[in-house]
Amino acid sequence: MLENIKTEDILFLDIETVPICYNYSGLGEAARKLWDNKFRFQTNDTPENQYKKAGIYAEFAKVICISVGYMTGKTFRLKSFAGDDEKIILEDFALLLNKHYNKKESLLCAHNGKEFDYPFIARRMLINKVPLPQILNIAGKRPWEVTLLDTMELWKFGDYKNFTSLSLLAYVFNIPTPKDDIDGSDVARVYYEEKNLERIVTYCQKDVLTVAQLILRFKGEALINAEQVVIA
Repeated sequence: MLENIKTEDILFLDIETVPICYNYSGLGEAARKLWDNKFRFQTNDTPENQYKKAGIYAEFAKVICISVGYMTGKTFRLKSFAGDDEKIILEDFALLLNKHYNKKESLLCAHNGKEFDYPFIARRMLINKVPLPQILNIAGKRPWEVTLLDTMELWKFGDYKNFTSLSLLAYVFNIPTPKDDIDGSDVARVYYEEKNLERIVTYCQKDVLTVAQLILRFKGEALINAEQVVIA
């Protein structure tokens, strides 16, 4: 599987996002009306209660961390763009893509990336007036010209009804689990209440490493060991 893809051409990534306003009550009147309208047909729950999911909607959330990893020789290098200023994060990430991942063979890889990470980044770039790097600018491209890998999609093998978490695949393939501290549902609380961005960055980097390990498993290659990992 993936025999024609070189691991060295792949930039592995994961993002962490939080609601722009931590609580529903913090939304301005216009934003609150738009949020309420989004969930107007969900009669089994209130828009206010639904707000705990706000971090997954690019219109109501922001990126606080993008972690990336790549193989160079036998070393796996991890780097994170993180902070309170989303535009700086996105500009720095765009610079990396434009400088190092603008070739025909360049690939991005994330778990559930096509449903979440890639579109979320692209939408927030447009909102923040950050020009889309070519690799993310997929409008008008033919399917074979899109160089965005998704480990969940690869695992589906054409099955459209199945969602498989990264943690489950890590377990199945005997990869050390990345979920040994917090999970996605904790990120907003850790960011707004604990103000512990470093903890979120560590969590995000572990996911990136796990995605890379999963691709290596798919390719039938040896896993990355702890001694090979370098954090920039």
